[in-house]
Amino acid sequence: MHWMAYAGFAIVLWGLNGLFMKLGTNRVSAQSMVIWVTAGFVVLLPFLWSGTTLAGLSASVIFVGLIAGTVNGLGNWAVFACLEKGAKASVAIPLTALYPLWTIVLATAFLKERPTSLQWIGIALAVAGGAMLSYEPAAAVASPEEQPHCVQ
Repeated sequence: MHWMAYAGFAIVLWGLNGLFMKLGTNRVSAQSMVIWVTAGFVVLLPFLWSGTTLAGLSASVIFVGLIAGTVNGLGNWAVFACLEKGAKASVAIPLTALYPLWTIVLATAFLKERPTSLQWIGIALAVAGGAMLSYEPAAAVASPEEQPHCVQ
């Protein structure tokens, strides 16, 4: 199967994931959601385990995998906490999906990768899109004269 098919499948699944993240945090805490998401990963283990072997992995590969899992779990918790605190899923999920921008910074710094001019334009558009997506005008505050008075 072509890699673009997998990418499209991931987009659909992550879109569903954003919906379920918000539905979950409307009912339980961010910490509880991390536990249930982890349980969901555990349910997948038998299917994933059958297609791979863990024999011969170096300690450094295992360490990198554990660090990646830990960072992923903390990132999930942060998104759940964001949604739990009242963020709109339609804003928070796409905004947090800009995480590859940090990957670009880190890959540039540590892996010596260099984006092309066209890719820099895409990065700038992603940042601009994130700013536009997250912008919400301040709610109008009524002046003291316009506020309802309580009769005691």
